Amino acid sequence: MITRRQGALAAVAAACMMVLGAGAQAQEFVPALVFDMGGKFDKSFNEAAYSGAQKFKKDSGVDYREFEVTNETQREQALRNMARRGATVVVAIGFAHATPLQVVAKEFPNVKFTIIDGVVDLPNVQSVLFKEQEGSYLVGMLAALTSKTGKVGFVGGMDIPLIRAFACGYRQGVVAVNPKAEVFENMTGTTPAAWNDPTKGGELARSQFDRGADIVYAAAGATGLGVLQAAKDLGKLSIGVDSNQNHLHPGSVLTSMVKGVDVAVYNAFKDAKAGTWKGGIQNLGLAEKAVGWALDDNNRKLVSAENEKKVNDAMADIVSGKVKVVDYRAGNSCPAK
Repeated sequence: MITRRQGALAAVAAACMMVLGAGAQAQEFVPALVFDMGGKFDKSFNEAAYSGAQKFKKDSGVDYREFEVTNETQREQALRNMARRGATVVVAIGFAHATPLQVVAKEFPNVKFTIIDGVVDLPNVQSVLFKEQEGSYLVGMLAALTSKTGKVGFVGGMDIPLIRAFACGYRQGVVAVNPKAEVFENMTGTTPAAWNDPTKGGELARSQFDRGADIVYAAAGATGLGVLQAAKDLGKLSIGVDSNQNHLHPGSVLTSMVKGVDVAVYNAFKDAKAGTWKGGIQNLGLAEKAVGWALDDNNRKLVSAENEKKVNDAMADIVSGKVKVVDYRAGNSCPAK
């Protein structure tokens, strides 16, 4: 009898074989990408990774292999199959790949692995982290500057330190502008399913709007799409995350906290191809232009020139060290609470 787990692993193997293709087999340099839960078209975290891979493909003419994880049992086998079938560099999207990558990277010491949002201390692994708290501080400031009620919200995806860091940075930015502001905070769940539940995201956002919030920041992958939709439906404002989501509901998305996942994927592929890829830990923030806030035609009318200047001045102060944004992951409680 084939168990559910065996069936899932077989599906991974079959899918990885399908993506090889004659062209990929002929390539001397073979990049590969393993997405996190939520799907590559989540309009957020995974889709940013997809955009980076697509840009590399367009610029270099080199195709890449990919696999979308749909359950936790697939991670290790997907990474192993990519390496076994000749991938030169494998980029793993999301912290949940850290444990399986710890195993697989040892099995394939000559394969380069890059993990986004996780750390694996091995010579053939490049760990890319972001200072999400810095970008979240900026959008928190803008939320407080824009709010008419003095009440704003945050909806996170899976309740993990990473998402708590988003929330804490946001809260610090809010109270820097308005120390008396109320910040409502909800997490969607404690399992990976929390990244792909737009219905629950919408429900949580609506409950915060009902309590008086007029702006809600979503850091929840595809779940955040429900938050943005709820804000649009109720005539409120939302804040997007990871990718620039301003265009999803023009005039309703106040801004987006952008995170350079696309750049990290692009650089991992590009550097591996050029022979300049290096293992170790990268920790990227505002100074490296790896996080920030989005201002474009879709939200221009929502952001006054005065507020734009205040946020950009704060960004400069963070880069210079004048303003310190606490990282929740450092073991400190959020100072804004």
